[in-house]
Amino acid sequence: MKFDLHMHTSRHSPDSAMDPFVLCRRARVIGLDGVVITEHDWLWTESELDALRDGHPNLVILSGVEVSAFEGHFLAYGVTNPFSVPRGIRVADLCHEVHAQGGAVVAAHPFRWGQPFEEILERENPHLDGLELMTGHMDAECRRRAADVRARRGLAGLGSSDAHHEDALGVCY
Repeated sequence: MKFDLHMHTSRHSPDSAMDPFVLCRRARVIGLDGVVITEHDWLWTESELDALRDGHPNLVILSGVEVSAFEGHFLAYGVTNPFSVPRGIRVADLCHEVHAQGGAVVAAHPFRWGQPFEEILERENPHLDGLELMTGHMDAECRRRAADVRARRGLAGLGSSDAHHEDALGVCY
């Protein structure tokens, strides 16, 4: 199955120009089986997701949250209480809380914008479940460094679009 695991909509992410209904239509056109909408510091409610699902029954539509932690951006999947993962939380605390809720934490676009990702891992020792190896916003050097960390630490590796516009949806999945 083809899933894009990281994208934003204009409904809850101010830096996105993608309407959620357009996102869903575009996902099916390009052959995706599912999407996980990961707004910045916001988790879609089940009623909001159900409205999208009603109009797109052949697409699996889920929600995660891209948490603006103290050390950078991290994707949290399986969150049931978004209020317990506030903006500015320390990454180790984020991992602990999300795991307590039965979820998983993935580093979003590590090394981008000069993020000292390896230093963060050493200093904070977060119990990450994975990291993005490729997004539409990671250059070759970021991808190489992320792959090296994944291999050394045995983390899951994900590819996703980090789409903010419909033309970027599904560039990695």
